[in-house]
Amino acid sequence: MSAPSSPLPRFRDTWRRLLAVAGAEAPRFRRAVAWFSLAAVAQGLAFSCLFPLFDALLGPAPDPAPDWGRVVFWLLAMVALAAADLVLSWKGHGFEYDGTIADVTHALRLDLGQRLRGMPMEILARHRTGTLSATLGSHIDEVVVPMGTLSQVMIRTLGVPLTVIGVTALCIDVRLALALALIFPLAVPLYRHQHRLAARERRDGAAAHARVEADLIEYTQGLAVLRAVGQTGARAQRLRASLATLRQVQRDALMASLWPALLMSGLMELGLLAVLGLGLLWVGGGSLSLAAVAALLIIVMRLGEPLALFSELTKTFVLMEAALERIEVVRAARPLPVLPASPRPGPKPDDAPAVAFENVSFTYAGTDTPALVDVGFRLPARTLTALVGPSGSGKSTLTRLLLRHADPQAGVIRLQGDDIRTLAPEALMRRLSVVFQDVHLFNDTILENIRMGRPDASDEAVREAARAAHCLDFIDRLPQGLHTPVGDIGGSLSGGERQRLSIARAILKDAPLVLLDEPTAALDTQSERVVQTAIDALVQDRTVIVIAHRLSTVVGADTVLVFDQGRIVEQGAHADLVAANGPYAALWRAQEERKAWHA
Repeated sequence: MSAPSSPLPRFRDTWRRLLAVAGAEAPRFRRAVAWFSLAAVAQGLAFSCLFPLFDALLGPAPDPAPDWGRVVFWLLAMVALAAADLVLSWKGHGFEYDGTIADVTHALRLDLGQRLRGMPMEILARHRTGTLSATLGSHIDEVVVPMGTLSQVMIRTLGVPLTVIGVTALCIDVRLALALALIFPLAVPLYRHQHRLAARERRDGAAAHARVEADLIEYTQGLAVLRAVGQTGARAQRLRASLATLRQVQRDALMASLWPALLMSGLMELGLLAVLGLGLLWVGGGSLSLAAVAALLIIVMRLGEPLALFSELTKTFVLMEAALERIEVVRAARPLPVLPASPRPGPKPDDAPAVAFENVSFTYAGTDTPALVDVGFRLPARTLTALVGPSGSGKSTLTRLLLRHADPQAGVIRLQGDDIRTLAPEALMRRLSVVFQDVHLFNDTILENIRMGRPDASDEAVREAARAAHCLDFIDRLPQGLHTPVGDIGGSLSGGERQRLSIARAILKDAPLVLLDEPTAALDTQSERVVQTAIDALVQDRTVIVIAHRLSTVVGADTVLVFDQGRIVEQGAHADLVAANGPYAALWRAQEERKAWHA
């Protein structure tokens, strides 16, 4: 069963959205549309001059001699109106020709980039990277680049016939005007049908393309594994099936859109010919002049083609509307609010716990199972706290809330006594350093990747941070030292080297609170030893929270918080928790038995 079709966007809504996209240049876009509208009126009036021109050429019976004075007058009027059409159209196209289009796309990309920077990470995580890239790239072009041209085509396609109809009704013959006006309602059902077809084509095509791209990436990235297990042909069958589905979707779309386009073209042509036939019928009855019909014949031939091609604009509109929707999704996201700080009784910030969770509960959007339930603890400054527990127990959620990727539905999180919701993002991040298990380096030099921890740091300060993180042993071996590019996502470096660079970045930042997401879990023994030495330099005299998967790494922690199903089920020092013979002791015994088995 096919999904119900969504209501068609109204032109007024599309117009409003285009103005929003134009931003500061919206007044210029309005003026461009006004110029195009006046140009369409000028062209419609130029066509309407054919009626008095032909009347002057053919002359009234019984003396059909041309009235050359009137002929010259109306020819000059047509030339003047055609010139006005040209000038007005050129002024309208100034929105494109003087670079305003480029300014709009640039400003829109900056605006979307600003909104991405402020978008809560919980919301950002719901967007696929490819979709966001397309929104900031091709989708902006699909909306902005055709704004001027499409506006002119639409206004001219509709405005010129409407002007001719109006002049015909007022000055020539009301019957002809009504006959011409009846053609437009006939095209509306076909346009709506064509719009739905184009929307479905885009939806199905996008899904088919996404499947092909996913299968292609999976196949190429896994080609080494597939060759090793002799399954290159078997997995290629899945890729071939995706390609076959895409071909079928494209063929179905072409066939489905063919007959409405032909029907629209035929309808408009037959409708205009019917109007011409009515005019000849009225000439035979003596109620309409032959000059009017002759003029109508030329007008019908001139207007028939653009009206027949009106449905071809549908696909462009669908592309524009789909791109507008994606842009609006990004623009609709609001950053987490910064609350006003309110004085509260209690310890001064210097004496307050470095970190305090007060009855914090949190559930991810779109899920019913809480990730954290009534979590509360207080961590003194310059202590090491380990978060342990099975996967999905809430450890990573806790650190994300501390970084304010989202706000909890209940409870308060404090840093040095301050509710983190009262801290601006920059102020909050100055208090925190993070070393993730999966390190992300940017395609820049080693120097600039470390300096991200403190952008105003000198080269010497960066070098000292690299020394403290034990990075100089491999940096000095590189061709350009600190100025060596690391490659895309740091691909030219080993895992241990990337991890040490991220630690150097955190050392340079010099924040009082450090979050560690088991940075040595994916390293070999030698790399782990070097990275652990670098971590020791990072955590000196700081408050440290570490997510621990290997309990042997946190035996010396001041406090261990044991999580299970979003709750803290135990907390205390390692020795006390082992002696309590609870969940932590069970995890400890399981890991010790596994190490013995490996031995």
